[in-house]
Amino acid sequence: MAKSINVTIVGGGFGGVKTALEIAADRSNQVTLLSDRSDFQYYPALFSTATGHSYRQSWVPLATIFKEYPNVTIINDSISKIDTSAHLLKGKDSYHYETAILALGSVTTYFGIQGIDTFSYGIKSQDEIRALQKHLWNEMSDGRDSEKHYVIIGAGPTGVELAGALGQYIRRMRKHFGITKKRVTINLIEAAPRVLPRLSEASSKRALRRLRKLGVHVELNKKVEQQTASELIVNGKPLATQTVVWTSGVANAPFYKDNPSQFSFNERGKVNVNEYLQAAPNVYVIGDNANTPYAGLAQTALHDAIFVAKHLGGSNAKYKAVLPPSVVPIGERWALFEWRWLKFGGRMGSIMRSLADMVGYHDILPIGWAFKFWRSQSKQELRIPDVFDK
Repeated sequence: MAKSINVTIVGGGFGGVKTALEIAADRSNQVTLLSDRSDFQYYPALFSTATGHSYRQSWVPLATIFKEYPNVTIINDSISKIDTSAHLLKGKDSYHYETAILALGSVTTYFGIQGIDTFSYGIKSQDEIRALQKHLWNEMSDGRDSEKHYVIIGAGPTGVELAGALGQYIRRMRKHFGITKKRVTINLIEAAPRVLPRLSEASSKRALRRLRKLGVHVELNKKVEQQTASELIVNGKPLATQTVVWTSGVANAPFYKDNPSQFSFNERGKVNVNEYLQAAPNVYVIGDNANTPYAGLAQTALHDAIFVAKHLGGSNAKYKAVLPPSVVPIGERWALFEWRWLKFGGRMGSIMRSLADMVGYHDILPIGWAFKFWRSQSKQELRIPDVFDK
């Protein structure tokens, strides 16, 4: 008879939640899930929520996900220290573990650019999206028909997705407030020589054409140097704007940097792991935090979670990275798809994105909940910031 598993998982994102679900499927196993948030965040949908779609597609209470799992204990705490020799995790309280699985995700970095952390907006959390939507609402609610510049920094998937969706949302707001005369400009600024630099050149060119067709002004090879309350300095030149959205730059969770003696790292600060995703005896590091190919993608975190669950269940197979497909929506009913040699964009790409989201929700939620949240993508609202949570 197989021995029951007792694990402590740190992180309530894709990797942590999926690992907990896989292990807790055997009711003889015990799982403690430590998370600094009470919700699971479906971050592929954050750009959509930021531009008027339901918040329900982006956040799901952890208590809802694990409602049918009495062998999962959820604890709200922010873990700051680990002692791998003593098998101890420390946050507000201390937690002894038999096996620890660390899946803390990434954090935003501003690369030391002056003013960006103070004056820019983001879309990577509920608080950031609330702040952006309140700003957009307040900026238009006075009805002034003045020319406005909206600047998105970073032409990775999040920046491209937001740039493609923001124009339609702004137009709906302008119509609501009777603003019709002055034009709106959306700039997408990227330091690299092409958009979506992690994808193929062919996909980058296709994405660029689509963005320009939507009226987005794409500026490549541009270095952001400073931001003030009224302008952005790019390549030494000022750009007048009061709305800058930062989507560029992520770094490994600071937990690892704060515990340097417990881990080894690569040059980018990712944690080195062995062929079983172990960083220390009885300590697994998965998802964004691990020095593995394709780390930083939701599909990789899910893949890692399933691997670790199987390894703890007795599998001796070694970890093998799997290249996930990339699907980037750019505007309504249009998305770019790339996987190995297969590359296309358009309505079919949008269908592939919908299918990917359906699978993504189902990986975390029961099928009924998954279908409900997937359907919520079609419900676009002109949300008053004060009723965001209602």
